[in-house]
Amino acid sequence: MSGPAATSRAPSGASSPPGTAARRDPAVPAGPARPTRRGAGARRLREAATAYAFLGPSLFGVLAFLLAPVVIVAVVSLFKWSMLAPPEFVGLANYRRMAGDGTVWHSVAVTALYVLIAIPAQTILALLLAILLNTRLRGIRFLRAFFVIPWMATPVVMGEVWKWIFSTQNGALDGFLGLFGVDPVAWLASPALALPAVAAVGVWGGTGYTMLFFLAGLQGIPEHLYEASRLDGAGRVQQFFAITLPLLRPTMFFVLVTSIIGSFQVFDTVFAMTKGGPDDATTVLNFKIYATAFQNFDDGYASALAMLLFGLLLLLTLAQVLYFRKRTTYDYS
Repeated sequence: MSGPAATSRAPSGASSPPGTAARRDPAVPAGPARPTRRGAGARRLREAATAYAFLGPSLFGVLAFLLAPVVIVAVVSLFKWSMLAPPEFVGLANYRRMAGDGTVWHSVAVTALYVLIAIPAQTILALLLAILLNTRLRGIRFLRAFFVIPWMATPVVMGEVWKWIFSTQNGALDGFLGLFGVDPVAWLASPALALPAVAAVGVWGGTGYTMLFFLAGLQGIPEHLYEASRLDGAGRVQQFFAITLPLLRPTMFFVLVTSIIGSFQVFDTVFAMTKGGPDDATTVLNFKIYATAFQNFDDGYASALAMLLFGLLLLLTLAQVLYFRKRTTYDYS
């Protein structure tokens, strides 16, 4: 008598006997094939190659136009070079000369004073403008664009126009003040007034641009936070200091970093309005570098001055990063 049929199936979930291959039930449709280790590696390689292909142009721009010039200037700063004669390696002599050069530290002080005048005024005006323009009134888009127009003007052209406005000979500002009996003022010829006048032009040109960032930051603050504060009886001043200002810290950080870097590099307006005068009252560090390189043809020393500017900006940026890192929140919930 024969035994049980040899074709009976094993219970579901039971493992195949050792040494035998499990057979797939033809009634069950086959699932997607599991990728092999080699296939997964090839896919990751293709994804990495695609990512680097997209990053390539930007990476080339950073290396060619940001990092490479810094390296080249650092190397040139070790030479005595006038572009009219072969370079001569002098080591750190340019830096030792810079340490004892009083005109360099005068230009650093002028630059710092320019930043101290321009940045607070520009930041406060831009924030106030952004709050005023953060409304849904009719024609508000035109007003927002109107205040950005000065930023779109060429700095040299802007400087020439303001040079005429500040002129003591038929200048627009003196003409306006003359209507109230004010005598002409030597705005750009006075060592005490020249730098504030140049800084005022910088504020006029940069306020609209900075205002755009504050406006974007204000529109990112949820309205329900203001509604909840109104239910608690908070006024507009309390809302500004308790909600608006703390939640604008990321925007404030970006604005301050970019504005300070831009102000330390001011050149066009100074060149067009005063050319560093009178009595070096507006000789900022960037103008000092230009004069050393292209008027005195001392390119090795000018490169050392450029490295000084680079170091100052790096230190200021790091200080701002450390200050804002623990005081900035991005969670608006």
